[in-house]
Amino acid sequence: MSSTLIETPEQRALRTAVAALGARYGRAYFAASVRDGKHTDELWAEAGKLGYLGVNLPEEYGGGGGGITELTIVLEELGAAGCPLLLLVVSPAICGTVIARFGTDAQKRAWLPGLAAGTTRMAFGITEPDAGSNSHRLTTTARRDGGDWLLTGRKVFISGVDVADATLIVGRTEDARTGRLKPCLFIVDRDAPGFTRRRIPMDIASPEKQFELVLDEVRLPADALVGDEDAGLLQLFAGLNPERVMTAAFAIGMGRYAIARAVEYARDRRVWDEPIGAHQAVAHPLARSHIEIELARLMMYKAAHLYDAGDDEGAGEAANMAKYAAAEAAVRAVDQAVHTLGGNGLSSEFGLASLITAARVARVAPVSREMILNYVSHRTLGLPKSY
Repeated sequence: MSSTLIETPEQRALRTAVAALGARYGRAYFAASVRDGKHTDELWAEAGKLGYLGVNLPEEYGGGGGGITELTIVLEELGAAGCPLLLLVVSPAICGTVIARFGTDAQKRAWLPGLAAGTTRMAFGITEPDAGSNSHRLTTTARRDGGDWLLTGRKVFISGVDVADATLIVGRTEDARTGRLKPCLFIVDRDAPGFTRRRIPMDIASPEKQFELVLDEVRLPADALVGDEDAGLLQLFAGLNPERVMTAAFAIGMGRYAIARAVEYARDRRVWDEPIGAHQAVAHPLARSHIEIELARLMMYKAAHLYDAGDDEGAGEAANMAKYAAAEAAVRAVDQAVHTLGGNGLSSEFGLASLITAARVARVAPVSREMILNYVSHRTLGLPKSY
């Protein structure tokens, strides 16, 4: 794999350094964390000390001064080493980006240094049980009460709330001019009265757990609101586009890891005279998966570059396409890797079986592939909306 044509020397150096960090931890560390019910705290802390968690955040707040492109490199390489950090998608990519772009000076000073160093973590709460992929049906609402806000609602499938110091919650407020509800973002401290969580049991091998959140008249100060009350979707998608790009990085790293393990096995495994990798029935599917992963990588970095250049509309289209392509490529890569190893592909020793369910996550979260196809159908191709 070569990124010479699309990356700067600094980005290539970052990729090399993060790959070395990932190699020191690897899949065995990740699997042990899952088996023992632990978090990948050691890897998170070291990545923070090395400056990798905040590469996208402003230098004046302790970040690396880069963009989503650099953070994408970090997550992809850790994933390719078998030890992805899911909270990279949430804490620095979504929450850090939103606060850096729209937060007050006080909010930036309070949150960005910790997010950049990894000493502070933030979760992101948008998904609701009855809204599905329709952000216009969110029922979590915020209303003014004197100088405060009162936030009420439910969220589901929220990652990492147990280790997060706060959660950036997507609620809706009433537009005084139209009476219609519009999305707004609020920082909710983990210990805020009325803010409770319940773990959702999941059949996914991941150190990060999923939670249902209940907000029962959570009282928030006026400065808990991030950005302009009237900005609406602009601020929301400032976080959702990086989320899609980073989800693509998560999937591509996983796909690269699976292909690498399969290739290594196919080079050495002998059933007849030659290694099984000499047979086209084994070699060609792996080659096809490698091509699909590389094509998805190109779209992912296109989306990241567009976002970093300030082209939110172009980044939105590319981010959706990248997420779709990466998820499909990862699912096929993992499936082919397991198939290449046969029975060994389902054993704990080789560490591929757990990726079967993990790879499918990218197909359904944070937005389903069907909703992406809807987006491309009517936004890119100009076809009528079906909903």
